[in-house]
Amino acid sequence: MKKVKLTPELEELRNLIDKIDDSIVSLLSERAEIVTKIAKIKRDSNLAFHNPERERAIIERVTNKCHGLFPKDAIKVIFREIISASLSLEEPLKVSYLGPEGTFTHLAAIRHFGSSANYIPVERIKAIFEAVEAKKADYGLVPIENSNEGVVSYTLDVFVDCDLKIAAEVMLEVSHNLLSKDGDIQKIKRVYSHPQASAQCKEWFERNLPHIPVLDAVSTAKAAEMASQNEETAAIASELAAKLYDLKFIEKRIEDNKNNYTRFLVIARDYPKKTGKDKTSIMFSLKDKPGALFNVLQPFKKSNINLSKIESRPSKRRAWEYIFFADMIGHIEDKKLKNAIEEVKDSCLYLKHLGSYPIGDKVER
Repeated sequence: MKKVKLTPELEELRNLIDKIDDSIVSLLSERAEIVTKIAKIKRDSNLAFHNPERERAIIERVTNKCHGLFPKDAIKVIFREIISASLSLEEPLKVSYLGPEGTFTHLAAIRHFGSSANYIPVERIKAIFEAVEAKKADYGLVPIENSNEGVVSYTLDVFVDCDLKIAAEVMLEVSHNLLSKDGDIQKIKRVYSHPQASAQCKEWFERNLPHIPVLDAVSTAKAAEMASQNEETAAIASELAAKLYDLKFIEKRIEDNKNNYTRFLVIARDYPKKTGKDKTSIMFSLKDKPGALFNVLQPFKKSNINLSKIESRPSKRRAWEYIFFADMIGHIEDKKLKNAIEEVKDSCLYLKHLGSYPIGDKVER
């Protein structure tokens, strides 16, 4: 390859970039030294290593200081990774997620906690809750709903008998890809994926592969693993799965609705303090009588509290008894929201505060 001769101006600008990069590396090393000193103080004082409120404040502060050409969203990603790497010098976070590697839950976890956390894949959503309850993980990440396919019912069901809290939410743009071992669509005789992913790509398959069976797998990553072992098998999975399992793209972005987001919940043993831009989740069951649900909703209307979501599920304890899950804007520390929930209790057989947490930003792939 012929070497291109640089103009004096271009060479000077590249030298400037090299000096800036050297300064960035030097400052990161200096930051790491300070982090290790903080870690010693925390250890000696028996303080918690992870402080999500402090992390949030750092990212918000540096993002607000970004007034130049560099994209603010990129600043958030960069500082998420800096914080994740810095925390690993103190004590890496242990995060449980629905595995194996390469699922959208795994991707959402990396986006929220950074790549330096210690990720623990499990095979069932309930096992994520169990890992956090048993203190084998500091946090867990579970899918709760998709913008096209609706709620993940099993996640809601597990909350009924669990004392963990919602500590954060992650809104991840989900893009599905058709992957195979060599990328040749002519060889494909079967396709595997998680039922939620398959349902989000129905129209594409009806148009392009109407005679090819689309079969269920426990996760999109498991489907990718199966595709990596057989050239006649394809998978609907993420770009991360393609990389991890060395698969080729047959077609990118095959989801029927391009505005496709999945909401994930971060579960922990406690929920964070008020930030000013928060959401609160509760679950409750009602007495079986006319107007019961109306009576529950009235205090929120009267207090001008926005209920952003309400979902019902069979309680599985008694026939025709339902448990309702509701999200509302505000924090449990807000006086009007706390008073409204207290008033609602009188109309409920059961009411449980699941957590108050910062409203999540939509995160693109």
